[in-house]
Amino acid sequence: MKFVLVVNPRSGKKQSNEILAMVKPIFDTTRTELTIIETAFPGHARELARHIELDELDGLLAVGGDGTFHEIVNGIFDRQDGKIVPLGMIPGGSGNSLLRDLGLTDPIHAAAAIISGHTRSIDLARITMNSVVRYSMNLIGWGLVTDVGQRAEALRWLGPSRYTISSIIEILGKKDRAASLIVDNRTFVDRFTFVVACNSVHIGKGMKMAPNARLDDGLIDLVIVEGNITK
Repeated sequence: MKFVLVVNPRSGKKQSNEILAMVKPIFDTTRTELTIIETAFPGHARELARHIELDELDGLLAVGGDGTFHEIVNGIFDRQDGKIVPLGMIPGGSGNSLLRDLGLTDPIHAAAAIISGHTRSIDLARITMNSVVRYSMNLIGWGLVTDVGQRAEALRWLGPSRYTISSIIEILGKKDRAASLIVDNRTFVDRFTFVVACNSVHIGKGMKMAPNARLDDGLIDLVIVEGNITK
């Protein structure tokens, strides 16, 4: 087998290189040809997925978190040649929400599943914002959920706890927004604290935001919190 493995050294607790050292022997013992590329800047994984030669690859892999996988998925769908290969993730991020749904939060188990050739189809959501198109494999957030994510990114130096701290700060701010929400041709005009569309059960660091979500059921689970609620 032949893979390219993209390593994001800034994911999670910045332990991707240590995780790589853990899993590389698994690939070595199976005589797998593994080309390792370390990302150098935000968006690099997307650029690699967009331009890398895929013809002789059995898969494109990454050590990182949901953000790294998001970049790779969008890079694949940005390709001019329309080519695609199986994608594999080895957890190295703070949340790893997609891999939590798959029961593959241990890097060794994730690498073993890749070597065994285990694949699974998952749904993607296509988001159009003016002329910009993006693809999401786990969630799309609006309102407080987005605020928490943006603040957590600024607090990345805190590690996984940044999600909890950011959530507390934003909840205390008690911000809501007016919006029109259209679901199955029904329109709801109101003030909302947040709306999150989930393909995965988990978001952030293991929070079960959408307990009934399934990665491959063709559906998006909506979690809606109205405005003017108490802290």
